[in-house]
Amino acid sequence: MIRIFTLSILLLSTLFGSNILSYNIYDRTDRVDVMLTFDTPYRGKILKSRYSSKIVLKLYNAKIESSKIKRLSSRFLKSISINPMDGYTQIVASVPTADIVLKASKTADGYGLRLRFIKKSALQSASQIKQQATQSVSEDKLFPNLPTKKRADISTSYYVVVTLLLIAVIVMLILKRKLTQTSTVSKKKTGWLFKNNAPKAPAMQTTYKHTSSEDVSIRFQKRLDEHNSVVMLDFHEQSYLVLVGEHNNLLLDKFHGATPVTQEEFESLLEEKNSELDAFLKVEQKADQKVHQDTDLLRIFSDKASNTPYE
Repeated sequence: MIRIFTLSILLLSTLFGSNILSYNIYDRTDRVDVMLTFDTPYRGKILKSRYSSKIVLKLYNAKIESSKIKRLSSRFLKSISINPMDGYTQIVASVPTADIVLKASKTADGYGLRLRFIKKSALQSASQIKQQATQSVSEDKLFPNLPTKKRADISTSYYVVVTLLLIAVIVMLILKRKLTQTSTVSKKKTGWLFKNNAPKAPAMQTTYKHTSSEDVSIRFQKRLDEHNSVVMLDFHEQSYLVLVGEHNNLLLDKFHGATPVTQEEFESLLEEKNSELDAFLKVEQKADQKVHQDTDLLRIFSDKASNTPYE
């Protein structure tokens, strides 16, 4: 049924022809194009004749309601007229010189017909260029393929790159795990250092300027005693509270978003952890006392060994 319907449409279009709905003229620097549009795919016969400075086209099985005349001031086309005739449509184009030729071509779907007015020399040049391009393609087919890299070499390079990437990923995971463990251990320790009776040292606040994601800047710093200080650092959009001492450095805590902005907020944060800070300083003091005791015992032993009385 579908084939019969399609054949019927084709027969009807052949019997009654196609109607010219519109025409458009495109004046270019190197040519003039006249585009005709049909209501059905045009499959009629086209005859072309040349009379001095006029080119006549007969489009069989094509109809137009009324005559159309268009005058142009182009060096390729002076005027064009489209007239309905008995059984065909006649197109008469007036060209300025005999060097102007007409090349007609239909669109792929058949609904359009292009009439191109162009110089004969330009048309020949375009034809020669096309032939040369076709000849070049044919000659290229005669040459053997250029040598390419062997598949084995490509496979080896691929495996080397994949191996290096896997090694890099493993190293990054190990480093991330160690950093996580270090942070966890630091939090389990008594990580806040402060003492009410510690010598009051002037607090130092550094202006915070974030220049790039890799910069580390000091937001606040407070000296606890002659050996230890508490510093708040900013790094990668997070803030870290760090103990900086003569014997060791310890990560106390980290913040994201809720970070102290003023010196008063920083002091309040330390006051909240007063008990934990005091306990840590006591541990530090005991360690210092042990070191001093060991030093005194060593001195006494040295004095006795040299028969020097100890005062």
